[in-house]
Amino acid sequence: MKISPIKKNEKITFTNPPIEFFEAVGGVDGMREFMYSFYDKIYESEIAHFFPQDEEEFAKVKEKNTLFFIAICGGPKLYDIGSQDLNEYMIEFHEKFSIDERARIEWLGTMMETLEELDIPQELKQAFWDYVDNFSKLMVNRLNTSKTY
Repeated sequence: MKISPIKKNEKITFTNPPIEFFEAVGGVDGMREFMYSFYDKIYESEIAHFFPQDEEEFAKVKEKNTLFFIAICGGPKLYDIGSQDLNEYMIEFHEKFSIDERARIEWLGTMMETLEELDIPQELKQAFWDYVDNFSKLMVNRLNTSKTY
């Protein structure tokens, strides 16, 4: 797994992770454990400021985001946004945040670390990774103002 760079005028495509990933992780409970571990690491990362610093509020965000990933991975549709596509909703939701490539790299690095901790087949990890690596490019909405990484 590697973090792919964003290229100017790149047409970004992605495929949701297969349900086999959801099943291999352990269904709803396994996804919750996986995503909670990820967000606990994020809370200690350089991008923690994107999230509420109040622990109770952060717990709500962590659960909501977990429900998103459960649905995206083919699990039950516990994240209710009506009839709107979940991916489109997430793109629109992130427009209010100032996200640059550095924040994306921090988010993905933390995701890679957590994903590697899973005891599931590598090809399923890769399928999930391909989704988050490509989809995360759509969250970047601000050019880097510092040197290249």
